[in-house]
Amino acid sequence: MAASLASQLSGPKSAISFSSPPHFSGLRPSSNFKLDNTHSFFQNVDSHLRLSPSHKPCRPVVSMAGSGKFFVGGNWKCNGTKDSISKLVSDLNSAKLESDVDVVVAPPFLYIDQVKSSLTDRIEISGQNCWTGKGGAFTGEISVEQLKDVGCKWVILGHSERRHVIGENDEFIGKKAAYALSQNVGVIACIGELLEEREAGKTFDVCFKQLKAFADALPSWDDVVIAYEPVWAIGTGKVASPEQAQEVHAAVRDWLSKNVSAEVASKTRIIYGGSVNGGNSSDLAKKEDIDGFLVGGASLKGPEFATIINSVTSKKVAA
Repeated sequence: MAASLASQLSGPKSAISFSSPPHFSGLRPSSNFKLDNTHSFFQNVDSHLRLSPSHKPCRPVVSMAGSGKFFVGGNWKCNGTKDSISKLVSDLNSAKLESDVDVVVAPPFLYIDQVKSSLTDRIEISGQNCWTGKGGAFTGEISVEQLKDVGCKWVILGHSERRHVIGENDEFIGKKAAYALSQNVGVIACIGELLEEREAGKTFDVCFKQLKAFADALPSWDDVVIAYEPVWAIGTGKVASPEQAQEVHAAVRDWLSKNVSAEVASKTRIIYGGSVNGGNSSDLAKKEDIDGFLVGGASLKGPEFATIINSVTSKKVAA
């Protein structure tokens, strides 16, 4: 298993011209690293809870460093038939879902209309990709306007399969994201490192470079959700430990604070993707900088996807 990302921070500095990340010693940032008052507040709440577990009465407190609502997306990728998707939609319609979660699913383009016309309004629809501008003579592409026309409110951009299989680069992805936002379609902006990049100690360099491409292109961070998906964990059955994921998420939030604004760092949701399932989502959700999930294979199973959505309850601690 690759070394902790904490060890990376003592290595050579990146050539990227933005602020270097803070030192991380594991699960939480070191004491001189403060994202904002909210971050410190929840650390204090957590410490008091551990000291006085018998305190009553109780009320729910959401343990999140950011201020955004928990967000769970299901990326169905290139999977499904009319029949299988009909069954999946039926399962989702009958599932009991926690109310304090934004839920989005991204069907294959051919089935978006079928899903939109039959799925509960509780769950929003996303495209899996879009073009950089208006439609036209672009064979095989999908425009943002077409996504809106069939009811999509989100689009997934920068997914590793688009980056490393199709060959899309950071700047191209940034253009797509900027145009989608200009048309009032939310963006699930994916970042993440390859296994060899993690082993070479370049996780932060890679993620920050991808973030910078988004930051350079975006007119606003409103309606943007960042999805950290380590490529080595996508579809492999390997999953980043809760500590590994938290470490990167905290660093991403700090990068936003230093290079965009503290407000954007607080309100932007940073979700985790990479072999998330019903068995590991609860432990991952407990980490304060993990604001939800982007789910692949497990989102094709209605009951399991519902379990992942409902892992928001793991955010709640007695106070």
